[in-house]
Amino acid sequence: MNSQDLAKFSLPDAPGVYFFQHASNILYIGKATSLKDRVKSYFVRDILMTRSPLIARMLEEATDIGFVETDSVLEALLLEATMIKKHQPTYNSQEKDDKSYNYVILTKENFPRVLVVRGKNIQYLDYKALKIFGPFPHAGELREALKIIRKIFPYRDKCKVGQSRPCFNAQLGLCPGVCAGWISKREYRKIMRHLILFFEARKTELIKALEKEMKALAKGHQFEEAEKIKRQIFALEHIQDIALLKHDLENRNQVESSIFRIEAYDVAHISGSDAVGVMTVVENGELNKSQYRKFKIRQDKNDDTANLREVLRRRLNHPEWRLPNLVVVDGGAGQINAAQVVLYEAGLDIAVVSVVKDERHKAREILGNNVQHSVLDKTILLANAEAHRFAIGYHRKLRGKGFRI
Repeated sequence: MNSQDLAKFSLPDAPGVYFFQHASNILYIGKATSLKDRVKSYFVRDILMTRSPLIARMLEEATDIGFVETDSVLEALLLEATMIKKHQPTYNSQEKDDKSYNYVILTKENFPRVLVVRGKNIQYLDYKALKIFGPFPHAGELREALKIIRKIFPYRDKCKVGQSRPCFNAQLGLCPGVCAGWISKREYRKIMRHLILFFEARKTELIKALEKEMKALAKGHQFEEAEKIKRQIFALEHIQDIALLKHDLENRNQVESSIFRIEAYDVAHISGSDAVGVMTVVENGELNKSQYRKFKIRQDKNDDTANLREVLRRRLNHPEWRLPNLVVVDGGAGQINAAQVVLYEAGLDIAVVSVVKDERHKAREILGNNVQHSVLDKTILLANAEAHRFAIGYHRKLRGKGFRI
């Protein structure tokens, strides 16, 4: 399949879930703020360079594209998880091991808790599950989604039943007060039924159930409770998923601008002292020195991977900085893994490569199978060399300030 095939699918500029197919066999499922722009991004030349070989193979195999439009990005995220679980698409499971995904679990208790668990930990749980939802590919997006959902349907996560005083979340209106005895088992179970319908992407059915409850309450002159359900219905019909929209729009803007951004990271120190980290930027093959950033490691450590993780996390605390299409680190598999963990925690799907040096600190090879090195080798090496130069310069400057004559 190629970009010329896209016109025949009439993809809307709206949120939803898309799926690549070969005949009736679903190969890959994803979600989007704009179905039209997200699917289009698979065929942009520069983006293709950083696609994994698996996705490149999937595009060659695909003969059709299907989609389901949703009212919000939040609903697209939930529908994506539901469809991945139902269809088990080949390329979703091969792109990332199921054990590394996140799942939402409703515990089998009198007052079920709602918990987020990594797939690899599910087999070791010391409690039974009433329901398991997922997989959710992006941890950061799931965290934002749960914040929205919890405001509509407050639930218990950590507090103890009957602890006599309301937990912190109950004081914020995010827990119905299981801890303080504010809600009966029957009423709490009703919240769980609503949550289950919502997580299963059955919003229409959920709204009908809520409307039925609201009418029954109003008929019984329980107007305060009826008004509460009315507010829930309104919230469901006007979901405010700004955080999820922002995340998707940042990625969308990168595609629309034709700027291909590489960020390279390096750290420098002497036995853990005066440890620093830097970020250098190459855009469309050219150094962009105005975008360079320095980071003084807050806890001097003789641990390059820990220092790298700190630098990346602090960099990602700046949403106003454009996200990169590719991250370059200095080192080997350990540095790649460290960067991938931080990006995964932030819910970002960004390719990572590392430049391995020889004993004379000359580039020996580039690691990372998800990038077409033959196209980007020179730019990757440029970014890496610049990061090393910048880190050493910053480290020497700090070290010099420490000397006294």
